[in-house]
Amino acid sequence: MTATAAVAALALLASACATGGTGARDEGPAHADSVAGAASPSAASSRTPDRVDAVELVMTDPEVSGEVKRELKPCVADEYPVDVSYGNLTEGPADDIVVNVLTCGDAVGVGSYVYRGRGGGYENVFKAEEPPVYAEIDRGDLVVTKQVYERGDPVSSPSGENVITYRWESGRFTEKYRTHNDYGKVAGDDPSPVPGD
Repeated sequence: MTATAAVAALALLASACATGGTGARDEGPAHADSVAGAASPSAASSRTPDRVDAVELVMTDPEVSGEVKRELKPCVADEYPVDVSYGNLTEGPADDIVVNVLTCGDAVGVGSYVYRGRGGGYENVFKAEEPPVYAEIDRGDLVVTKQVYERGDPVSSPSGENVITYRWESGRFTEKYRTHNDYGKVAGDDPSPVPGD
């Protein structure tokens, strides 16, 4: 019996070492702080955010324009054109909520909002309603993309975009970075004459 247990343990050890790695040396020595952190994971990293009714949040928000509220209607059955993200933007007591309201036909962003938990509810702490606009959470920052159109550009083909990064400071979002990207023209859209025509 003891011999069988020893053979099984040896086989287990051999299979564990046969994975091609070099064992603990791949990661280096463990530091005391990382061991302590691993022993007690934070509650924030393991919990699922509480879902909210983003449509109701937008429709009952007095900060949202009437035009955006008129756009916010079901596209099919009870499917509304909203994208919702949850994350920590304002270091509040609950996850912040980013809501993007889109059009049904071509999914153009008509409004982007950030809601911060407060007193058991949510308050609007950011809005952008100049279409086309779209907001995202990126490593704790709010990143808002606004497409730019030149005269004659179809809705499907903007000429470029402005990307604005905001950070929560002193109780409000402040602009930290701004970049502009020009889109290249697709070969089929180039109206220049072909040599030999």
